[in-house]
Amino acid sequence: MRVEVDQPKCVASGQCVLLAPAVFDQDDDGIVTLLDADPGPEHHADVRESAAICPAAAIRLVEK
Repeated sequence: MRVEVDQPKCVASGQCVLLAPAVFDQDDDGIVTLLDADPGPEHHADVRESAAICPAAAIRLVEK
């Protein structure tokens, strides 16, 4: 799985950081930053949930 984020779409809700803190973080303005674009299988479920609940649909998953 590869993770991509569209920072201009981010509305700074922070749900992704709460669900997958090893993969996502927020900058000083609350905008998502990607810590790991190729997370291990142990993070896949949390990353999928983060993408599903993102209110701005700013997270895109590319399955390998």
